[in-house]
Amino acid sequence: MAKLKIAGSWSGVLEEVDLEIWTISSLREEVAKRSNCENPHFINFICAGRILKDDNGTLTLTELGVKNNSKILATLTSPQQGKSLVVEEQSSHRLARLRAAATALAERHADGSLPVEDFNIEVEDQSGQKVRLGSELDQRAVMMGLMLHAKGKRLIKGGNFKDALEVLTMGEEAFSICDPKVIELIDNVPILQIDMVWCYFMLRDIRWLSDAGKRLEMARAGIGRAHGKDSLRLRLLQGGRYPELALHLRLELLEGVVAFHSGQLEKSRQALASARAKFVQLQVPDEALSLVMSMGYSQRNAKRALRMNNQDVGGAIDFLVEEKAKKLQKQEDDLKRRDEIRQQKKFGVTPLKKAVDLERLKELVTIGFEKELAAEALRRNENDTQKALDDLTNPETNSDLQVNIETRKRKRQKQAKDSAIEKVVQMGFEKSRVIAAFEENDKLDEVLQRLTAIPAAENMPPQVNSTAAFDGSGSSSNPLPDNVSSDILNLMNEVEDHNKAEERDVEMEDELSADIANGDAFADYDIEVNIEGEAITEYLSMIESADTISK
Repeated sequence: MAKLKIAGSWSGVLEEVDLEIWTISSLREEVAKRSNCENPHFINFICAGRILKDDNGTLTLTELGVKNNSKILATLTSPQQGKSLVVEEQSSHRLARLRAAATALAERHADGSLPVEDFNIEVEDQSGQKVRLGSELDQRAVMMGLMLHAKGKRLIKGGNFKDALEVLTMGEEAFSICDPKVIELIDNVPILQIDMVWCYFMLRDIRWLSDAGKRLEMARAGIGRAHGKDSLRLRLLQGGRYPELALHLRLELLEGVVAFHSGQLEKSRQALASARAKFVQLQVPDEALSLVMSMGYSQRNAKRALRMNNQDVGGAIDFLVEEKAKKLQKQEDDLKRRDEIRQQKKFGVTPLKKAVDLERLKELVTIGFEKELAAEALRRNENDTQKALDDLTNPETNSDLQVNIETRKRKRQKQAKDSAIEKVVQMGFEKSRVIAAFEENDKLDEVLQRLTAIPAAENMPPQVNSTAAFDGSGSSSNPLPDNVSSDILNLMNEVEDHNKAEERDVEMEDELSADIANGDAFADYDIEVNIEGEAITEYLSMIESADTISK
């Protein structure tokens, strides 16, 4: 027997569910009974990012992919809501793509494999230093959780709270795979919990009340561990700054809202009063804002800096200078890493598909070995420096390394040539003529000039054709498109030595990586608190009204 967690048109836990016997109809009838829905056929279910469908009604829940403790979203529809169902199905499909893309990116970037992109995704602390958290599985789970959290925050910013909640739930599941000891001192997980409850609040869905309370308790405990008592650890890490103030304001507001709807008016009043005090503290004085902006900073950046520094103008300016320096350094590091990845692609991958370790390569080059030869030795020996040294100092294996290098070069050249031929054929030239042109000259500019200078109907000796093209005497010569030659040359320069046949959802992966690239160490704390301020006033007013009625 299994348990199923249901949310949506009815929220609760179904126990004693026999997944081998129950069908969608069984599940519909049970949820309809508990939610007082007259027609079970109007209930639809979403599980793991896809709509559960069974046109024949014969498949069991197990056959549909439902497992013990699965989270299922129940939605209520009607014949007039067909269009909404299509939109929901499209959204579910997109969410499934998002999960798959995050999984693929995390797997590629967590294990040291050579990236197919020209960048690396790496976990950093708030000072920008690269960190490795636990095992490879932990690192992969953290990466996936961070990517999905970043996407969820982007959806929240765009006001798409429903999809944001789905994405954040995926992020929570990713973090749950980690060893708790690995993530107990980072604040990403508790902040994700707060973001999920913020989505509940913005959706105005009272059915999530119980869940919201539990999440907020976990968030407060998690932030306490990560930031230290009274945020002392965070204060030390951030040089005395106050980046967490807006985050605590949102946390206390949400705690106040949950307490209010649970009938705990005094507890709600205390939480909201504390949140209001922080809201006042975060209001940027006009004079301070004008001073910072007079130094050339935008209003948004000036406000952000003042809030992070408790309205201190000197601290805000120092913060902005540091942030600009960090941004420039990051751009420089990214360019350097792109060059390194190009080098690694040129060297190829180890038998276990790992990239050549450039730090170990640098050590071998420093003691006098030729770079390409040392890289081949490391590649062949899974980056084991001692074994690579043994191969480099042994005349017989050293000779084998050189043969391998030449073989790999010829292979790359053939791949580049085949790719270039295919690219030119796609422009509309006859393949036999393209191959013949490359046999005469492998310079692409000259090959293309030759092909465009000679009509296809002509049947002249190759040497005559070649001369006509090069000396400009061909009467039918046409100008080449400006981008043709450079496109194919780039293609040749970027030919990789390993198989990249694996299908990728490039669009979704690019979307995820862009969300990460656009973030920074303070993104989780950078909250505009206007909505929070209005909500604090609204709920304090409701508490006063409740007090008046009770009196």
